[in-house]
Amino acid sequence: MAVNEDPRTLAELLWGQRKPRSRGPRPAFDLARLADTAVKVADAEGLEAVSMHRIAAELGFTKMALYRYVNGKTELMAIMIEAAVGTPPDLSGAAGWRAKLEEYARGLSTAWRRHPWLPSVTVGDRVMGPRETAWSETALSALTGTPLTQRERLDAVMMVSHHIRATHPAATQGTQTWTDGSAAPIMRELLLLNADRFPLLATTVATPSTTTRQFGLLALLDGLERTITQRTHNNGDEQTASRPDPP
Repeated sequence: MAVNEDPRTLAELLWGQRKPRSRGPRPAFDLARLADTAVKVADAEGLEAVSMHRIAAELGFTKMALYRYVNGKTELMAIMIEAAVGTPPDLSGAAGWRAKLEEYARGLSTAWRRHPWLPSVTVGDRVMGPRETAWSETALSALTGTPLTQRERLDAVMMVSHHIRATHPAATQGTQTWTDGSAAPIMRELLLLNADRFPLLATTVATPSTTTRQFGLLALLDGLERTITQRTHNNGDEQTASRPDPP
């Protein structure tokens, strides 16, 4: 979020609370078209290609004309994110909280592969739109009925999301540069040449694996499963102990 950006202003834009302007010419297009145009540019050329001037040119308007719709690039980015995240996956067909979270993780990974710039702009303290918020709501629904507290459920969802972010291709933030991407061959060569300094990494990259994300997700979910199972067992013991003795 820009330093001087008012979160309330962004919220009004994303949640449909902003009143339309009553003066001036009739709008030639809507926010959805503006967002979709910007998303296509970012998908094709990267986020650095997105600017108010460029998107205005794509739409056949002047840069100043865009200010009838958004107040600047921060708002442009906000509606881009809301358009690009899409609809969260339907978890109703998955059996149990673990399968539901795995389906959520697959859906998140798919959305980020479709729009590689999304992980880098969906971090930090910012206002989210209703479509993006629906992803968190959907993931939380997977843990309904578990003995985790409300806050623990949110923490669990954040851990899964952070794991998918951290194992995203190296072009996005949070991934070790020697595991994937265009720098991988160079880093692998450097590590092998300096195996005396980095023996563990040199041995690891000599046989690269493509299962990092799956291994990490399984380990994370295994930990959650142990916590949930233990707490369910403890709750059962507490209920049994609280029952009155039979007459």
